[in-house]
Amino acid sequence: MRARIIALLFIVMGLGASELKAQDPHFTQFYANPIYLNPAFAGARKCPQISTVYRNQYPQFAAFRTISAAYDQFFEGINGGLAFQVLDDNAGDGTLRITEFNVAYAYHLTLNRNYSLQVGFQAGARQRRLDWSSLQFGDQIDNLYGFVRPTAEVPGEESVFHADFASGFLLFSEAFYIGGAFHHMTRPNDFHLQEGRLPMKITFHGGAQIPLAKRRTKAGGSQTSLNPSVLYQRQGEFQQLNTILSFTKGMITGGLSYRYAFENADALTLLVGFTPDRLSIGYSYDFTLSNLSNRGGGAHEVSLAYQFDCSPKKRKFKTINCPRF
Repeated sequence: MRARIIALLFIVMGLGASELKAQDPHFTQFYANPIYLNPAFAGARKCPQISTVYRNQYPQFAAFRTISAAYDQFFEGINGGLAFQVLDDNAGDGTLRITEFNVAYAYHLTLNRNYSLQVGFQAGARQRRLDWSSLQFGDQIDNLYGFVRPTAEVPGEESVFHADFASGFLLFSEAFYIGGAFHHMTRPNDFHLQEGRLPMKITFHGGAQIPLAKRRTKAGGSQTSLNPSVLYQRQGEFQQLNTILSFTKGMITGGLSYRYAFENADALTLLVGFTPDRLSIGYSYDFTLSNLSNRGGGAHEVSLAYQFDCSPKKRKFKTINCPRF
């Protein structure tokens, strides 16, 4: 019961504070969820790829459980990549639920021998559902028997559905990549939000793969490498900076991540990945550094991806170098 009340507090805060209401679900392993991060990643690895990420944040409170899955592939006939991505975000054991379905296209342009540019566009549908029957309010509390009184609160709309649009760009070479994305570009109406419109989410990210040995893998990446990456996001008044430093040797990758929310330190994360052949498996655990400390159980995140084999017909494929897990 105590855990349920605390979980509901997260929902109430999300409904009553604009800084929290405006925040989309986020992932620590953002590089393992590229289509959700930036539609310009569609077809970036040329070969067909399936990827999924599951995040369980504050498991002690059953607060947030989020899953994202995507399929993307390069098509030479349209000189670009197509991607399909779905997301389900479950807060408070179904009290607040967000479901998204998106289709993305990214145009691939080779600038010269060293640099390539991809520009992506995304269209989709988004539904937010609020289960009023699972909410409990202060006027329901009886000093002796707990939540037994009827509430004077008037239930609002339980579901809102709207179209959603995003765009992004990605510039990369064999050594590094940088990109940016703009989600909720039309700021669709959402009557669950106090401000009435969903704030645009602005994202900038970048990373590099620094070889520490000359030997190369079949996928073209460095057998032993250092992989720094950074992510900045802003949505409404909410800002977040995520930095990652990982080390890859053979099929094993490990590293640390630090997430900072500008107003306070958010989390320190331990990352580990395993990439046998075309399969990629990743796990991360967030140690909460905010005032909540780690009483909520931190956050567990698991990623899984598989890249299918494909053979170039006319030219050598140029793919982006970034962590595979």
